[in-house]
Amino acid sequence: MIKTTDPANSLVEISIADQRLRMSRDGEVRMDCSIATARNGPGEVMDSECTPRGWHQVRARIGDGCPVNTIFVGRRPTGEIYRPEMRSRYPGRDWILTRILWLCGQEPGRNRFGRVDTMRRYIYIHGCPDDDPMGIPSSHGCIKMRNHEVIRLFDEIPAGTPVRIHECPL
Repeated sequence: MIKTTDPANSLVEISIADQRLRMSRDGEVRMDCSIATARNGPGEVMDSECTPRGWHQVRARIGDGCPVNTIFVGRRPTGEIYRPEMRSRYPGRDWILTRILWLCGQEPGRNRFGRVDTMRRYIYIHGCPDDDPMGIPSSHGCIKMRNHEVIRLFDEIPAGTPVRIHECPL
């Protein structure tokens, strides 16, 4: 259940250099955790499988109330719950689990509109299998988090929350 929070009072900051996510509210750090950004590094171009930089906001929150390890395809729960043995059955699948925070770029020409549009690239903050490494770039462009941490983040921030993705250390 989301708390009634003004998105302007919260900030999610993602450091590609540190492979960390930090969420603060009213200037106080409320969460700091290891994440995984794109295996292909930073970049904004469509089909690059890179993590886009710059200012974004949480456009949509998907999965409220779904069980941990719920599998999403096309932003819809499939009704399946991820189990480790599924990885060998579906090698190479990009597992999007538990919750989705869909990002929308805020900088026209950099991460919004045309071939650099974060939202049309389907860039999310989302959960992943527990055995996926954190702290190592390994995603297809999204920001992957541990399931218990993405639930906590999801519960703490409303749609509209600003998200800054950059290459500097935190």
